[in-house]
Amino acid sequence: MANFKEYLGTKDFYKRMAVIAVPIALQSMITIGVNMMDTIMVGTLGEVAISATALANQFITIYHIACMGIGMGASVLVSRYYGMKDMVSLKKAITIMLRLCIGFGLLFMVLSILIPGGIIRMYTPDPDVIREGTKYLQWSVPTFLLLGTLLDVTLVLRSIGKAKIPMICSIVGFFSNVFFNWVFIFGHLGAPRMEVAGAALGTLIARFIECSIVLTYFFFKQKEVRYRIRDIFSKCSDLVSEYLKISIPVLISDSLMAFGNTAVAMIMGRIGSSFVSANSITTVTQQLTTVLTQGISQASCIMTGHTLGAGDVEKAQKEGYSFTFAGAALGIISALVVLLIREPVIGMYNITEETIGIARQLMNAIALILVFQSTNNILTKGVLRGGGDTRFLMLGDVLFLWIASVPLGILAGLYLHLPAFWIYFFMKIDQVLKCVWCFFRLKSGKWIKSISGVRND
Repeated sequence: MANFKEYLGTKDFYKRMAVIAVPIALQSMITIGVNMMDTIMVGTLGEVAISATALANQFITIYHIACMGIGMGASVLVSRYYGMKDMVSLKKAITIMLRLCIGFGLLFMVLSILIPGGIIRMYTPDPDVIREGTKYLQWSVPTFLLLGTLLDVTLVLRSIGKAKIPMICSIVGFFSNVFFNWVFIFGHLGAPRMEVAGAALGTLIARFIECSIVLTYFFFKQKEVRYRIRDIFSKCSDLVSEYLKISIPVLISDSLMAFGNTAVAMIMGRIGSSFVSANSITTVTQQLTTVLTQGISQASCIMTGHTLGAGDVEKAQKEGYSFTFAGAALGIISALVVLLIREPVIGMYNITEETIGIARQLMNAIALILVFQSTNNILTKGVLRGGGDTRFLMLGDVLFLWIASVPLGILAGLYLHLPAFWIYFFMKIDQVLKCVWCFFRLKSGKWIKSISGVRND
């Protein structure tokens, strides 16, 4: 019995986890609150507006996930080097991360300037949705660079134990976003009524404010790493190989997941605007009920990196099981919460009876998937990634998303025309499969990889 309790985790373990996970979870909740307010405000304009912003954000999400790949790859190294007290290598990892992030941001900005209509047309043939989605994307062009830099610097700050700073900035961003959306969507305080374009502009202004605060602290105030603007131009070629070995599988994995999610969005767009609108509503609800899981997921990656950096492999293995048990418990709780708040959430939106019916089915499907998704996220985005097992995770992401979820989603939605519950379940079946796949990987102990550093210039 004592041995079993040891694997469940000690009080010290949960205390360390809470210090990292709670600020991250609160920040995620604030971000999701912004998305919910956006959806509610835009929702008053009708279903075309909801669908347009949702599909435009699918393209922005591709960039978001690519930056998550870049940043989480760096986070693995930053956490490990921070545990090793190797600040030289840590700074070089940050430099490589920022250069990649800026490069990707410029690429997405150019695409959004040159072919905004073509991008939205990938998701839907509806001309009204294409028109409004194009407006949203055109006003979102500068958001790419701000979003990517903010996201990746935030991941670095979390990795060195500074999760409260990004959380505070997210609170500022939340109120800024709500205020400027209110001003520009509806034309208050003498501003023009911009509707969908106003939602994009409000988000852009809020993102600029949030990014300015985070970058000012990171480059001029924080003393743990002392990373400064001049370090972006420093030499880091001797760490590129190590960085790419860890980060490229994460980048490929997360980017392929982004394209897979885009494929899923394309399927939804071709099923109909009612399905897209219902999914937009349920997605926010799903995110809101999993914020603590996200916090624990990132905390598990950071803590695993610190533990392995200190050389304690046995402790990392035991804590891996503790994180897994926490993920399963949170998944069950999240599923129950979704079922409890389903009707009040759907009742907040001005949507048709058809969309209401689809939203109910999607909520039921989400409740089932969440049990597996919560455990899977803590393993894939947390423990195994923190151990450096990024190639294995890349294989799992590619295999189950593209061989299972996407083809089964196409079959269920576009050919068999199954009920919305089953369409969504098959689109997300990769979460179930990866949960089992990754648990056996954890049990094998093969997920712990060695990482070398560079201690001099």
